[in-house]
Amino acid sequence: MLFGNKMPVILATFLTLLIALCWLRAMDFAAQRGWVESQLSRKIIHIGTGPIFVLCWLMFPQSPAWGRYLAALVPLLFTVQFALIGSGLIRDEASVKAMSRHGDRREILRGPLFYGIVFVVMTILYWKDSPIGMTALMLMCGGDGLAEILGRRLSSPRLPWNKEKTLAGSLGMLLGGWTLAVLVLGVFVMSGVFAPPFSAYLWPLTLIALAGTLVESLPLHDVDNITVTLMATILGHILF
Repeated sequence: MLFGNKMPVILATFLTLLIALCWLRAMDFAAQRGWVESQLSRKIIHIGTGPIFVLCWLMFPQSPAWGRYLAALVPLLFTVQFALIGSGLIRDEASVKAMSRHGDRREILRGPLFYGIVFVVMTILYWKDSPIGMTALMLMCGGDGLAEILGRRLSSPRLPWNKEKTLAGSLGMLLGGWTLAVLVLGVFVMSGVFAPPFSAYLWPLTLIALAGTLVESLPLHDVDNITVTLMATILGHILF
């Protein structure tokens, strides 16, 4: 009976790892072949990896309680890999090209490494017990990811308090973070993980997305993955 309880969790962990690995390897391959430029592939990974991983939580049964730790093992493994690649202990040019801005492996030790650490922490702390964790993660993924894409590709005024950020980028942060959080949380409400009605979550999500947009616009370098997530978590405790 104990073995039977463990099998679904182990299978869910294996499938989550397989899906995440296939996604990352596909993006590495595309970047290495030149099908997608490095800066764009970096942000596609940033936007897509989060919702893929969080939606995989639906495969995990509610019990045993330690299922969250097996789920967190998946981003932990990738985070260790990022650290080894960034420090030069593992040579992986495809990953460097896909996840760095300028082809420098040491860049992986900043944004991508923080990204993985945040996912491990949020999974362990919040899991499917609260919408706080996934909301913070989706804001980080969709918002910060789309902010850079639109900010670089659309001409718009610079922000008065941060000349490196633009109005288009901030609108991308708001739209991307809010949309991804709404879509993923909506799936969890429809799946019965969180109590309906879904409309009750929209106002908190909107306030969190607005606050996240403000935090992302601040003149802080390479720590958006931490600051945006931290702000969303604090507000989540207040609003949910």
